[in-house]
Amino acid sequence: MSSAPESFADVVLQTKANVYFDGRVVSHGFTLPSGERKTVGLIYPGAYHFGTGAPERMELVAGSCRVKLDGSDTWTSYAAGEHFDVPGNSGFDIEVAAGSIAEYVCSFLS
Repeated sequence: MSSAPESFADVVLQTKANVYFDGRVVSHGFTLPSGERKTVGLIYPGAYHFGTGAPERMELVAGSCRVKLDGSDTWTSYAAGEHFDVPGNSGFDIEVAAGSIAEYVCSFLS
């Protein structure tokens, strides 16, 4: 189990939003003083597929979702305080149930 931070200090924030799936998924990128890149965002109810270049860690801040990594037939449920890792050059399906919003922090691991 993981615990995503509630805030980040001294970051450089990208004000231009990353908007996907007609606004059903929205995130903002930022860079920590160490140079580490992250995004924070919202995923509204629905089913979506994302591809990855670099390996990623998705930490749920609030809400819940189901995730299936590319190459797997298994769906796994995640709730606030939990995370899942996605290999680089891969992808994942994510579903958020009606009446819920998944809030997340994505860390790029390489």
